[in-house]
Amino acid sequence: MPRLLRQLANPWSVGAVVIAALVLMPILSVVWMAATPEANIWPHLVSTTLPRYLENTGVMMAAVALLSASMGTGAAWLVTMYRFPGVRVLEWLLLLPLAIPAYVGAYALVDFLEYAGPVQTALRELFGWQSARDYWFPEIRSRGAAVLVLSAAMYPYVYLLTRAAFREQSGGVYEVARALGAGPFGRFFRVGLPLARPAIAAGAAIVMMETVNDFGVVDYFAVQTLTTGIFSVWLEGGNAGGAAQIAVVILVLILALVVLEKISRRRMRFYNPSRHSRPVTRIRLTGLPAVLAVLACVIPFLIGFALPVGVILSHALDASDGWLAPGLLAALGNTVMVGGIAALATVLAALFLVYGVRLSGHALPRLLMPATTIGYAAPGAVLAVGLLIPMAAADNALADMIEAATGADIGLIMTGSAFAVIFAYCVRFFAIAQGAADGAMGRVTPSLPMAARSLGRTARGTLRAVYLPLIRGSVGTALLLVFVDCVKELPATLLLRPFGFNTLATRVYDKASLENLSDASPAALLVIGVGLVAVLFLARTSR
Repeated sequence: MPRLLRQLANPWSVGAVVIAALVLMPILSVVWMAATPEANIWPHLVSTTLPRYLENTGVMMAAVALLSASMGTGAAWLVTMYRFPGVRVLEWLLLLPLAIPAYVGAYALVDFLEYAGPVQTALRELFGWQSARDYWFPEIRSRGAAVLVLSAAMYPYVYLLTRAAFREQSGGVYEVARALGAGPFGRFFRVGLPLARPAIAAGAAIVMMETVNDFGVVDYFAVQTLTTGIFSVWLEGGNAGGAAQIAVVILVLILALVVLEKISRRRMRFYNPSRHSRPVTRIRLTGLPAVLAVLACVIPFLIGFALPVGVILSHALDASDGWLAPGLLAALGNTVMVGGIAALATVLAALFLVYGVRLSGHALPRLLMPATTIGYAAPGAVLAVGLLIPMAAADNALADMIEAATGADIGLIMTGSAFAVIFAYCVRFFAIAQGAADGAMGRVTPSLPMAARSLGRTARGTLRAVYLPLIRGSVGTALLLVFVDCVKELPATLLLRPFGFNTLATRVYDKASLENLSDASPAALLVIGVGLVAVLFLARTSR
């Protein structure tokens, strides 16, 4: 019995369980609010708007996943298997759209292609057209345009994973295929594509999750999805229970997506033929095939990176006084503050959780650790629903209790400050830090911490003296990636920020939603700059 009590009182085990509970709390809160709403509008949602939300969300997920997978897989195949002019540069340029938030790409595309934009203006001047009645031009603010913007922003997820999968394959497999008469398309569809299927499926799953999470693009293009439905029901309808019910639909959709992806790969096995397989030998392309290969790689880069940066940069140069606009420095400071605190807290909590689970002999922490990754799959709007209502209730109860005891009105500590935003960031991106910490600690030779413990080091001393020096590179990467994702996060920030509190992302959204892209451009460029730092670091580490 004393031994059991000592194990239960182990601070590492207790801390790991507490951290896991805090990460899972918003999800459980959403489920509880959906099951016990004050005013049940579920029948009304089912008979009116929910089918439209589901249809648009499903179409967006499928279309964006298909287009992103096509662009990412095709580009990865070309830069891995062939040599053509500029392939070395294009291999890294294809990563740059990761630095562009999708909502920034949406604002830039509309500005570039709308009636008063440079494309239609040039067409009218060239052909002498006087008005929109004289010619046909596709509708810009449409579901199709939203699919294009999201696909151009998210194909690098598929590209990164698929390029790594193609690189790990044996060159001998393709040489045998060529010897048996398989042409370029035969080698791709019958050899490369089946072997890279797990990577493509994983990338497409990430793309679909990010599509469900998106709010800025679909809101700007007036596409009613489940995420915009949460904003409408909660902010416009004033019904938190109804918003929670829509949030549960999103969670079920995400869970079904993950389960289906795992089931589809359950009986499939992929092995390298040997430990020292020959790398793939690139085939040189010339003439028309080389031109087509260059175009296939350049077009995603142009749509996903060059166009948004060009449009935003031109606005920033035309209205240079926007850099002195009131509120920009405050938004930058708020962004650095909440992003930095959230990144540091997330990584420290992930390190504590992973190390605590490794030290713990209990099953509960080990069972809870995989569940903490659900926050990354849950959209920011869902987490906001699960956080704001319970946190506001706790805030009010705490304020009333302190006022009754001391007579001082302290106000709302959590929801009246940036605490709720920071907490949402920690939950949303905890999976990134946890995965980095778990992978890095798993690469440390077990004999090193065992030797440290045998020499009298405590668990905390072993973490400080053995693990941290060996995993500091992975910890730094996790800090950077979490910080960048915090800078770009929009839905959770919009719903949870206190009155008058702006980050760079919300400033871009506020200004662009008023069709004031000139004032939005400085903040947008700062967001892109932060993203570029992360992408360049990622490119360097993935060589």
